[in-house]
Amino acid sequence: MAVSRRRFIGLGGAGAAGAVLLGTGAWDASTTYAAPAGAGNPFTLGVASGDPQYSSVVLWTRLAIDPFAVDGKGGMPAKPVRVEYEVARDERFRHLVRRSSVVATPELGHSVHPEVNGLLPDHEYYYRFRTGGEISTVGRTRTTPHPLSSPREVRFAFASCNAWQDGYFTAYQHMADEDLDLVVHLGDYLYESGVKTNKRGVVTDPRFHTETFDLARYRLQYSLYKIEAPLQAAHAAHPWIHTFDDHEVENNWAGDLSQADTEPDQDPVIFRQRRAQAFQAMYENLPLRHAQMPKGPDIRYHRRLPYGRLADFTILDTRQYRTDQPCGDGDSATCDDRFDPDNTMLGGKQRKWLLDGFRQSNARWQVIGNQTPMGQTDMDPGPDTHVWLDPWDGYVAERNKVLAAAQDSGVRNLVVITGDRHQNYALELKRDFADPGSRTVGTEFVGTSITSGGDGADTTPQGDQFLAANPHLKFFNSQRGYVRVTADQHRWRSDFRVLPYVSTPGAPISTRASYVVEDRNPHVHVS
Repeated sequence: MAVSRRRFIGLGGAGAAGAVLLGTGAWDASTTYAAPAGAGNPFTLGVASGDPQYSSVVLWTRLAIDPFAVDGKGGMPAKPVRVEYEVARDERFRHLVRRSSVVATPELGHSVHPEVNGLLPDHEYYYRFRTGGEISTVGRTRTTPHPLSSPREVRFAFASCNAWQDGYFTAYQHMADEDLDLVVHLGDYLYESGVKTNKRGVVTDPRFHTETFDLARYRLQYSLYKIEAPLQAAHAAHPWIHTFDDHEVENNWAGDLSQADTEPDQDPVIFRQRRAQAFQAMYENLPLRHAQMPKGPDIRYHRRLPYGRLADFTILDTRQYRTDQPCGDGDSATCDDRFDPDNTMLGGKQRKWLLDGFRQSNARWQVIGNQTPMGQTDMDPGPDTHVWLDPWDGYVAERNKVLAAAQDSGVRNLVVITGDRHQNYALELKRDFADPGSRTVGTEFVGTSITSGGDGADTTPQGDQFLAANPHLKFFNSQRGYVRVTADQHRWRSDFRVLPYVSTPGAPISTRASYVVEDRNPHVHVS
């Protein structure tokens, strides 16, 4: 069971989560790679499922008796441990469909990622793990509809930016309570910076004060985040689809380049070593399939998951293959390099994969899981175009190529879902934002952060500037929360779910606004 933030602050060495025993069953009695009995609850970091397909889902847990052990090994023995798991049609496990086991190895932080196949399409399942006499909490997951089917609707939420030090993860508890088919997380699942105090100024354990560079420290940072009860609840309630942005490694990294690439000691070789450590910890702590297991500093993260013929979820990686941000990685109204046709967010191979998908997909809704805003966000209501250069505004030629290809390939409904900005937007995507008469070819919904940026506000002076400078921007909000989506055969509705505060726990949630896109009409309307 997870511990609360209040209990964790200043906590000493031993893991604080006690054992939770749910149900019984005739588990595999094999003693090969057996966990030591009575060592304590190893399921302190919860359970999760991910990348749902029509007949398959990946399950996840990571054994950590002491999740805050300074060596990053979770208090586990330096040997393999067998972990049994069950999958059932009901949460009391009376109707089992699978019972098997996997081996958790110290090389992967004693994490396991069993891929369960042979499941029925569009069905709900429950799962749990067991080792050393301890049984995990129960998770719920769901397969997607058959690729040739036409489901009535899909309901999902998307979120990003979980800065632990900026507030409480209350939004995830509300997300756990939603009736959803899946969750898409768009990056910044954690922040690599050291955490000395929380939002209320309470000093944390010294183990978390330093920035993350090596595997042990990345593992500790994941433990700091994953011990949170609301985050565990949201993982246990729904299957998740993940991608990463920058803070899973380092702020604003680009390809093989550190943000500090101007310093002599931050050459690409050194940064790739750090990236390898970060990617391994990311794999160890998220419900990812074997296809996403990193090979040193490289990982294949872009992938496509169909939801029947209703939607294709196309998940991008806009960090690993990109060229360096133009004009010094900041903001500018005079940076001509942002129009350079050789600049890329995606890299040539991933871009070809994306555009080929546009031509091949028969989905009603083409959903692009994207990290940083694709639509232009001009900060100057006057004649200048003043933009940030890390998002797609720094890579204009490639953005135009992608949006033109979507239109020319006959994509029926292009909807881009985005994180990173810590703000809520509803906007229309233009084939060429430099041309006032350019056609609208798609829609983008940018979701705010879970906590990053603190409590936030409904409107801000910056929001007023954005709305004045960007006629394609139809909605702005700067509170914390997530976006809940319902899409059917006729329309897409995004509900911007917001909290009034995150600096203290227990905030209520409400829908600040709802915006709709009709089938074959990319213009955004208030619901």
